[in-house]
Amino acid sequence: MRAIVWFRRDLRVHDQPALACALRECNEIIPLFIFDDLLLSSRQFGSTNVAFMLSCLEDLVESLQRLRLTFTWRRGEPVEELAYAARELQAAVVYWNRDYEPAAIERDRRAVHTLAQLGVATKTYKDHVVFEARDVLSPEGRPLQRYGAYRRRWWEHWHASPPGLTPRPTPSSPVKARTSRALPTLGDLGYDPPTVPWKGGEAVARRRLRRFLDGAVRDYALDRNRPAVDGTSRLSPYFRFGALSTRTAIHAALATRRLKGSAWQSGVNAWIDELIWRDFFQQVLANFPNLTARAFHNSPRPPVRHNERLFQAWCRGLTGFPFIDAGMRQLNRIGWMHNRVRMVAASFLVKDLRLDWRSGEQYFLQHLVDGDTAANNGNWQWCASTGTDAMPGFRIFNPARQSQRFDPAGDYIRQYVPELVHVPPTLIHRPELMTGEEQTRFSCRIGHDYPTPIVDHESARRAYIGR
Repeated sequence: MRAIVWFRRDLRVHDQPALACALRECNEIIPLFIFDDLLLSSRQFGSTNVAFMLSCLEDLVESLQRLRLTFTWRRGEPVEELAYAARELQAAVVYWNRDYEPAAIERDRRAVHTLAQLGVATKTYKDHVVFEARDVLSPEGRPLQRYGAYRRRWWEHWHASPPGLTPRPTPSSPVKARTSRALPTLGDLGYDPPTVPWKGGEAVARRRLRRFLDGAVRDYALDRNRPAVDGTSRLSPYFRFGALSTRTAIHAALATRRLKGSAWQSGVNAWIDELIWRDFFQQVLANFPNLTARAFHNSPRPPVRHNERLFQAWCRGLTGFPFIDAGMRQLNRIGWMHNRVRMVAASFLVKDLRLDWRSGEQYFLQHLVDGDTAANNGNWQWCASTGTDAMPGFRIFNPARQSQRFDPAGDYIRQYVPELVHVPPTLIHRPELMTGEEQTRFSCRIGHDYPTPIVDHESARRAYIGR
């Protein structure tokens, strides 16, 4: 029986449920990827994100070749192209791993209906998450809206029945008389090359995971908040495109904890907590699909009229707050921002500048290599105090205090804000407080070499909380 395996957010061959089942059940397998023209033309995701996806696909093609499988791709409207492929290739069944974002759920519903009309069967599998939206519910069977409660139930499910890994795939009988064609380039897809390209793919992801678990995870509970330290896994882009499964990562992390002992426990546990956050945001969006268009809770302090000058200062890293400016410049330069700095930058946009969180959400999604609708939306609504897990609106980060606490020597700031390279740690977090003599001595004139703060944080905080 001939089958298509439709790759989407699962660009790997290890622990790949749809591929594993197809290889087990069918004698001819055709791996297929469809470039969504409408999504590409919308520019919802930027060149760093799309370039990373192409890099993952290049690695996938090589892995499939080792399995004697010939990868094919199409471009256009996904459901139409899938139907054309099924007819042209005379496939009896199409396998894929499920996606949980609202647009993807609707796309897949249409795909099942269209293929059924053609007499083509469909088989779908859980993959992008450890537990699906209806797997982890309250005792009353309702979706969980707070992370703490979700985490407890998540672990209950894991301990009751740990999700296993699919077997390593074995080579298949190739489909005859077919040749692969080269993947499109970034230019073919209408994008310019990113400033700093990331190397994607399963091979890189598995090496990165091993290196992280062999070292940095031990101190992750502390170092994950220090942006000047290479203390995080930086695996989020690989999870986003499925070059690495979260199941594989969690099983490997738990094995590391067992092997290394108690000294590694807090770091491993803290990292797994971050992976559970991924499942949490995926299930929130699956259960409440309108969150892509609106807030879950009304904002405790609605945004004021949009101010483009303030927004552009935030986007360009010219706010006069070094910690935030370093983060925004890191994002613009390499397509990634340290998670601690993401939270502070988001809080600043919403609660200091009083701008709409959706403008920041869109900017992050367009620039992040790990841009993911569910996680990005969930984190922005968390910072804006409008999400399911929102605290009262008085969760406000003080940029200078965050900087002093998590980048005390100013090393992260100096890496991305060269205007402050000579400013000592005692002054770098609030350079506007330097005297004229100090500005001359440290080669940084405030208002000329580096901007004056665009708002006064304490005044903005009092205005936000209504005091």
